Order: sequence, then structure tokens, then C-alpha cells
Amino acid sequence: MFIEALHEIWKTSGFMALTWQHVVMIIVACVLIYLAIVKKFEPLLLLPIAFGVLLANLPLAGLMAEPASASEAGGLLYYLYLGVKKGIYPSLIFLGIGAMTDFGPLIARPSSLLLGAGAQFGICIAFVVAVALGFAPEEAASIAIIGGADGPTAIFLTTRLAPELLPAIAIAAYSYMALIPMIQPPIMKALTTKKEREIEMSQLREVSKLEKICFPIVVTIVCVLLLPSVAPLIGMLMLGNLFRESGVVERLSNTAQNALINIVTIFLGVTVGATAVAENFLRPETLKIIGLGLMAFIFSTVGGLLLGKLMCWLTKGKINPLIGSAGVSAVPMAARVAQIEGQKANPANFLLMHAMGPNVAGVIGSAVAAGILLSLFG
Repeated sequence: MFIEALHEIWKTSGFMALTWQHVVMIIVACVLIYLAIVKKFEPLLLLPIAFGVLLANLPLAGLMAEPASASEAGGLLYYLYLGVKKGIYPSLIFLGIGAMTDFGPLIARPSSLLLGAGAQFGICIAFVVAVALGFAPEEAASIAIIGGADGPTAIFLTTRLAPELLPAIAIAAYSYMALIPMIQPPIMKALTTKKEREIEMSQLREVSKLEKICFPIVVTIVCVLLLPSVAPLIGMLMLGNLFRESGVVERLSNTAQNALINIVTIFLGVTVGATAVAENFLRPETLKIIGLGLMAFIFSTVGGLLLGKLMCWLTKGKINPLIGSAGVSAVPMAARVAQIEGQKANPANFLLMHAMGPNVAGVIGSAVAAGILLSLFG
């Protein structure tokens, strides 16, 4: 009787349903967990995503199972995933980002907006190449947005245009964001001279409280009137920033910066990772998406650097072109990389605040780019 009970348990266990595809995805999940914990590659996002991949590829667990009928319950992660599907989590992430972001460097040097725009160059290149490789325009747009180096924006756009590509696009976007310290420095050194990297920039002017309060209001009005489809992202980003700068809702600002964004990050990461089931993820298209995402990210960095070099020339050496690489949306990692590379060339160089201008401009730029793509192909 005992042996029969063990045999029955074995027959109904996930081990009996395990395939080589599941094994491959479990290994991928373990590698991502290693990168998050040991290498500290964007662990706040990579760790929950990796564990979501692991959970989704353990057979028969049914965590992402849809309810078979109205009277039956679906899997836990199926219900949590609705926040991704409906665009709720990316918008709430933007609320927290806005509450943590100081737009002062951008206000002090409005020309940083150009660097943020230039760093969206990779989106255009990746879109053209993706269409040439046979992807539909909606799919190509979703793949191209990886070049903005903004995970929430990539998820927001993909769930509306090509939800079937979400696992590959989300994992590629967050992986490349985490790998910025490895990807960007060789490009920065290849496209700038040592003399350019040594350039010291003058201190930014002090920005008044009134300017900081007016900025999110004006940006919201202009961007949402121009691109109504981007209202969820821009609106939440600027609301969070208004919480921060107004000085009258400190509790709301602290909640958005800490508790809220942490909770949403857990739900977002685990459920996005859980969409990477073996049957959908292990396809040739996935490798194409990962490759196109890397190309988009590289060309976005190139676009920002080249525009930085142009501004350096126009200002007769007052702008260090390294800050152009921070025009991608990964805040504040891209700005820190520009600071590190600048100090390697000149230990007296302090580029962090100068790089934060293009960096936060990139957040706005990637959201606007998503709005344009959504207007064209949505």
C-alpha cells in the first residue's frame, strides 16, 4: 500500500511532466538568479523576474493558469499578471520614479533634452531592421523600444502592440539595463577622444522651487495634449515628481518612493518572468529579439554620444560628450557610468549632475517615443 501511494505521488508529480525545454528554462532562471545575487546586475528587478521564470517552468504548478470557468479559480500569478496586462504596474513604477527624480539638472540645462532625444536613435534603427527581418510593424515597434533602456515603458508598449513577445522583450530590456556598465564604456571610448573625455564642465545654475513645481505641470500638459496615448506614463511620472517638489505631501512622496514602488516591482518582476514559459520562449524569434534589443541599445548609446560630440564642438569644448551616453533612460545607472568614465580620463572630473540632465530627459524621451509608436501602430 505504501509503495502504491509513493508510485501514485510520483505519477502526479511535476517530474513526470518535465521536458528538456523546461530544464533549459530552469537553467536560464538559475543563471539570471546568479547574475542578480552574485554579480548584482539590477537585482531589484532581475531577481523577481528570474524567480518568475523558475516558477513558470515547474510543470503542473499552474501559477499562470487561466480559470477554466467563472466558478473556478485561476493561478495566483495569473491574477497578479493582470496589472501588467492592463498597464497598471508600469504606470505605478513611473509614479515612484517621478517621486525619486530630481529634474533640476534638466531644467538648469534644457539642451539636455536634445541628448535625451538623440539617445532614442537606436529605436529607429532597430525598428527598420526588425521590419526587414520579417516582424510585423507592431512587433517591430515593441522590439525597438528596448533601445530606450526603460523596462516599464517597454512592457507598457508591448502589452498593447505585441503581448505575445512580452517575455523576450521584458527580459532583454531589463538585462541590457543591468549590463550598462559592461556595454557602454567600450562604445564611449571608441567614439570619444581622451581630450574630450577630460573636459570639465562648469557648475549648473541653481534651480528655484517654483521652476521645479511648474516643470511637471507644463510637461504633462504639453506631452499629453501632443500624445494622449502616453498619458498613463507621463502623467504618473510627473505626478510623482510633483509629490516630491511640492513639499506639502511628504507622506505620499515617501510612499511612492519606497513602499509602493517596491511592492509593484515584486509583482511586475515575478509576473513578467512567469510569462517566459518554455513553449513560448524557446523559439528562433526570441534570439532575434534579444539580438535586435542589443543593437537598439548600442545605437541609442551611439546616438547620444554623437550628439554630445556635436554639442561639444558647437560650444567650443564646454560640453563633455560622455554625458550624451546618459541619454538612455536607465536612471541613474547611465549617469554613473558617464561619471566613472569621465573620472578615469580626468580624476578632477565630476560629471554626475551634468549627466543626470540627459538621463532624466531620456525617461521622458522613451515615454514620448512609446506614445508615438502607439499612435502609429496601436
